[in-house]
Amino acid sequence: MTDVLRRVGDKWTVLVVVLLGQRPHRFNELHRGIEAISQRMLTRTLRGLEKDGLVHREVFATIPPSVEYSLTPLGRSLLEPLSGLATWAVEHQPAIAASRRVNHLPPRTS
Repeated sequence: MTDVLRRVGDKWTVLVVVLLGQRPHRFNELHRGIEAISQRMLTRTLRGLEKDGLVHREVFATIPPSVEYSLTPLGRSLLEPLSGLATWAVEHQPAIAASRRVNHLPPRTS
């Protein structure tokens, strides 16, 4: 269970899954859509998601070859719980920020 939670709880995984939940994307579209992610980290995240069966990678026989990423049915099943978590985060962010100010903790950037 820890291994699965580590994968789906990773911030890059969440962002990639949310973007792919909208529609299939090419690598550069994902890279532009996720602020501050390096190409290396995006590649690692996509490979891990593909290995876990959450993302499908399709190569098109064009010159040069193009690659498109999409969610598998298993990946799509992750959208609802992630949506719930995102809703919770938005609703409770002000309370968390206020608590951090009271406790003099700087906000985390990652």
